[in-house]
Amino acid sequence: MQCLFALISAGIVAVCVCAGVTMNLVTPFDENFDHMGLRTFCMFTVDSNILAGVSMLLCLPYTVDGIRTGYYHLPDWVVVLMHVAVTAVSLTFLVSLFILAPVKGFVLIFSGSRFFLHGVCPVLCIVAFCCFINSHLIKLSESVLALIPVLIYATVYVVMVVVIGEERGGWNDFYGFTTRVPIWVSFAVIIPLTVGIILLLRLGHNKCCIRRRHKDAALYREAYKGADLKQVVEKMAASHKSELKTDSIVIPLQTIGYMIQSSDNDLDIAEGCRLYLETYLK
Repeated sequence: MQCLFALISAGIVAVCVCAGVTMNLVTPFDENFDHMGLRTFCMFTVDSNILAGVSMLLCLPYTVDGIRTGYYHLPDWVVVLMHVAVTAVSLTFLVSLFILAPVKGFVLIFSGSRFFLHGVCPVLCIVAFCCFINSHLIKLSESVLALIPVLIYATVYVVMVVVIGEERGGWNDFYGFTTRVPIWVSFAVIIPLTVGIILLLRLGHNKCCIRRRHKDAALYREAYKGADLKQVVEKMAASHKSELKTDSIVIPLQTIGYMIQSSDNDLDIAEGCRLYLETYLK
């Protein structure tokens, strides 16, 4: 079910990102927003959602494979990339909710393409990342990577708005980060806010991940208490061979590891995996 929900939420995010960005591209003019058409890619909202959509698309093959093979696991780098992307869209959501909406109106900020890019996609990304992506504990050193998109965009924004300027082909200050308030105030708000988002997302994700692992360990402890794990692994391999519709062999390393950790059996993980493979090949 966890794998299925990850597949559904990631798929919805990818579709909504495509819908929101396409709506902006085919809208040449909007009296309330300066950047439509191809200029929509100047906006952090659009860029952060595209990053989130890409990370969710990368998640899809592993969720499909998880349903197909019965073994759901995401590579660590995909989870870290999702943390980076979800941080960016979470910043978009909070700025839209607490800064833009009170000024321009909630209906305007959360209607049309902005319904997807300001609301649906960020919220679904947060839920998917914290609740359904539980295969890797995010390290504090990995969390630093989530600052990169914000710092890159901030640098480009300052160069295009302040250094080059609109009159020389740059951007106008459409976010108001350099004209409505001193630029140092913008940085003093945005950077700490981003760091806070990073830490909260890491906390929520890791707590859900640890809780899931504890539940899995308790389940295996109850199910295989006193059992002969060699026979259990052999039966599991035989069952997978007959039930799974796949030509490739997927050794459920994590499952075998949980079984061994939650029992008093002297079987080690390497031996368990070797036994699974031998039985599967018979």
